[in-house]
Amino acid sequence: MSVIETESLTKRYPKVTALDRLTVDIGPGVTGLVGANGAGKSTLIKILLGLAPATEGTARVLGKDSATEGGAIRERVGYMPEHDCLPPDVSATEFVVHMARMSGLPRTAARERTADTLRHVGLYEERYRPMGGYSTGMKQRVKLAQALVHDPRLVLLDEPTNGLDPAGRDEMLGLIRRIHTDFGISVLVTSHLLGELERTSDHIVVVDGGRLLRSQTTASFTEATASLAIEVTDSDAHPDGTGALTAALADRGFAVTAGAGHLVHVEAADEAVYDAVRDAIADLGLGLIRMEQRRHRIAEVFQDAPDAPRAQDTPHALAGQEAAT
Repeated sequence: MSVIETESLTKRYPKVTALDRLTVDIGPGVTGLVGANGAGKSTLIKILLGLAPATEGTARVLGKDSATEGGAIRERVGYMPEHDCLPPDVSATEFVVHMARMSGLPRTAARERTADTLRHVGLYEERYRPMGGYSTGMKQRVKLAQALVHDPRLVLLDEPTNGLDPAGRDEMLGLIRRIHTDFGISVLVTSHLLGELERTSDHIVVVDGGRLLRSQTTASFTEATASLAIEVTDSDAHPDGTGALTAALADRGFAVTAGAGHLVHVEAADEAVYDAVRDAIADLGLGLIRMEQRRHRIAEVFQDAPDAPRAQDTPHALAGQEAAT
């Protein structure tokens, strides 16, 4: 069963078209929604929640029409907004209990669910402190907790790693993945960081200028290439082991390119390439760290596609991908 379906969904404002005949079908699991600022991601979420009307077309969430059943949708869906919206003089426990009560939970159940949810997101000991003194990472965890406290079937997470340092991003991405694997809740997560979606999502939806650019499984985006990624150690005879291996393989007639860090990429037409690489490493006296079939990165697929957003249109996305690699 689809968790989200749109058919020719269009949203026009006086001077801009935010969504342009968007048709997409999203199934259970973790789905990444990627697009540059102004691509229509936030507008789509508002329409899905029944908070904004569409100009044309339809949207259904968990089988319900967002135009006429917005209240029923919001009872079953959790939403984590991008912007800072937490009252500074209220504790996390008070706030999440309040949100649970607004979702229809009785007082006792709301307090029990709040304690469990805050513990799940790693914010248990600090739960009684006013949120005005929280770090950005702690505030993001509170926003995630309030989206989960009423045990929804689907959560919509809008840029959940904004403002977090690398360690905080990793922790948040782990939490997002566990929402589905541990609790069976489907997730739609928006981000302009391609590397995050590649690590977290089962499916990727790309929007650009309000239109659907691509909708594919993450595995399809990152399918294996016909090349090997090789990493070696240096030696006394060859202090630059990567350079020595690159030159040796090129001398043997192989197509070799330098990868990120100390990786060497070699075109692998057949299994004989593995033997040749092994022999070259042994002849040079280098140590082999890893040799594996290389996989595409999502950013590479976008750059190769003729209708993909240009790099200058999505600087944050490509920068995020480079940082992730």
